[in-house]
Amino acid sequence: MNDSINDVATAAPPRGVAGFVKTHRVALLVIGAALLIALAVVMAAQYQRKAFAAAVAHSPTEAVAVSVATVTPGSIEVRVAALGTVTSLANVTVRTQISGTLMRVQFKEGQLVHAGDVIAEIDPRPYEAALQIDEGNLKRDQALLADARLDLQRYEALVKEDSIATQQLDTQRALVDQYAGTLEADEGQIKTAQVNLSYTRIASPVTGRVGIRQVDQGNYVTPGDANGIVVINQLQPISVIFSIPEDNVTALMKQVHAGVTLPVEAYDRADAVKLADGTLSTVDNEIDTTTGTVKLRAQFANSHETLFPNQFVNVSLLLDELHDQLLMPTAAVRRAAPNGVVSNFVFLVKPDHTVTVRPVTLGAVDGERVAVVAGLSAGAVVVTEGGDRLRDGAKILPPQ
Repeated sequence: MNDSINDVATAAPPRGVAGFVKTHRVALLVIGAALLIALAVVMAAQYQRKAFAAAVAHSPTEAVAVSVATVTPGSIEVRVAALGTVTSLANVTVRTQISGTLMRVQFKEGQLVHAGDVIAEIDPRPYEAALQIDEGNLKRDQALLADARLDLQRYEALVKEDSIATQQLDTQRALVDQYAGTLEADEGQIKTAQVNLSYTRIASPVTGRVGIRQVDQGNYVTPGDANGIVVINQLQPISVIFSIPEDNVTALMKQVHAGVTLPVEAYDRADAVKLADGTLSTVDNEIDTTTGTVKLRAQFANSHETLFPNQFVNVSLLLDELHDQLLMPTAAVRRAAPNGVVSNFVFLVKPDHTVTVRPVTLGAVDGERVAVVAGLSAGAVVVTEGGDRLRDGAKILPPQ
């Protein structure tokens, strides 16, 4: 029996060793299967690429339908586009310059007023009384001065007769001067009172449109009121402030120094509808180093009030007009970056209805047109649409 037990022990390996061997074999089978699958995928991809290349090599070349345009001579405008803000040439917060009760408001909100129009009145009675007091003081002091001058004349005669002391004459002269000074002060007080009385009628300092009333009739107003009575904005004419890159400053100042009036156009936020035509009026005296731009102001008549203060608009500044240029649509221009250097080219249509790649040097751009400095001549035909399906030497359908 002991021999049987020994035979069994010799024939059956321990359970731990058997499990390890079995697990190792399974892992090897999984790895081998994965390698076979990866190899099959790579071979299939290579086969598909070879088949596609063979099909392309043996497929006939088909003509591509494209749109074309002809390079023509002409003139082009050099424009600078910018974003601008409509700014009133006069934005005035009307405040009272004296304290008092607001008796009348003589404007309607949104009304157009002219410079000098009375728009509000403050209770004038306290200032009329102050003026009356000052005028009374003036009359009193005028009488005192006249009496002092008569006494001075008598003292001068008495001194000649040696009837009074010279000191008394000097004292009388000083009294006359004193009354004369008081008289000048009275006249100044009267002028101040007259000015204050005139301030009770508040007039518009500019011609423009009034805004929303900031204070109602019957309130006590003072010069320290932050909001004032109303804000008036001048709308005709009006201006637009915008900025252009500093790279355009040299060309701009050349035109300004030559006395050229530069036209400016204002468009809506979508840059689709022209709102107004104006001219450049002011160039700022420095470049903003944080943005590399310089501020400009353009002025517009705004006769139809299409421009409104603080409105955002698109601005187009006509900087120059170039003549005798070769022009083509901007849609014909394509860009490539061989070796990291961006270059412009076009697909030039040849007489046999094939295209060739032609590098070009571009000049000024005006909307959908661009000037060609080098690379093409007048009469050349270039592809404008469908170029993404072309390559050098490709055939195109004859232009209709």
